[in-house]
This record gives sequence, C-alpha cells and structure tokens, in this order.
Amino acid sequence: MATIQLDDLDRQLIELLAKDARVSNRKIATELGVTEGTVRGRIKRLQQERLITFTAITGLQMASNSRLAFIWVQAEVERTREVARQIAEIDPVNAVMITMGSFNIMAMCLFEELDDLVEVASDKILAVPGVHHVETSIAVKTVKYNARVAKITETSPIEGNGTDSDE
Repeated sequence: MATIQLDDLDRQLIELLAKDARVSNRKIATELGVTEGTVRGRIKRLQQERLITFTAITGLQMASNSRLAFIWVQAEVERTREVARQIAEIDPVNAVMITMGSFNIMAMCLFEELDDLVEVASDKILAVPGVHHVETSIAVKTVKYNARVAKITETSPIEGNGTDSDE
C-alpha cells in the first residue's frame, strides 16, 4: 500500500469538510487563503485517491422504533474471515468487524421486534458453518453518538482463502 501524502492544506481542507461537508468551495478557499480552483482540485484528488468520500448519514431519529444490537460471534479462528464475509451478507446486518478478545467477530444491526434479532442471531448467524457461539447486546439508551466514528475504521475486502489465523 502506498504511503498517504497529505500536506497541511489537505489536512485543513479535510478538517473543514469534516465539520460541514456542504460548505462551498468558495468559502473554503477564502478561509484557507487559496483559490476556489485549488480547493476543487484538491477535493477531486482526495476523492480519486479514496481518502475522502461524501455521503448522507441518517440520524437515529430516522430509525423510528428500531433498536441497535451488537452481535458478538465466536468463530473458528481459521475460518474467521470466511464467517465474517457470510455474516456481512445477512439482512439486516449493517456492519461486521473482525475483533480480538473473547469474540472474534462483531456484527451490528437495527431491529424493530425482538423476534427479528433472535432470527438473525440464532437462526442465521449461529447457522453459519464455523460459528461456535453468539451473544447479543441491545443498546437501551444512547448517551453519545458521533456519526463521524466511521473515520476510525475503513471497510476493506476480506482477502485470502479463510485460513488466515492472524485475526
């Protein structure tokens, strides 16, 4: 993987866009003391290099009566990547992460009825070959939610033949 080369202007631009991605190029240019064309070019390069992306993130209010659940999965170590890939295909799973600790996979989903969560965790995930144990946690109160948390981790393809044991 190539080393990411960001200069101070790139960092300032990203910081401004992280606060408000809808801010105009003109306003950014004025604030950073560069031309609008420079801002436009930098944004285009950062997008092409997949260093930034723009998306609408729905607020928790959009989920109506949905509840957030974390599904912790113990899978055979040598099959972790394969199992994670299969879990990622299950509806309504929204996120799958390979983790370290007692559980080697964590999935997140929104559900409306408890029966829906039971179906996903017990009927679907537990049925995936290589899964030994599943536990669920349900968020009952959100104390803090930062939609920018996605900056912490990136989605990456799960490579290999499922025999890697470095998870």
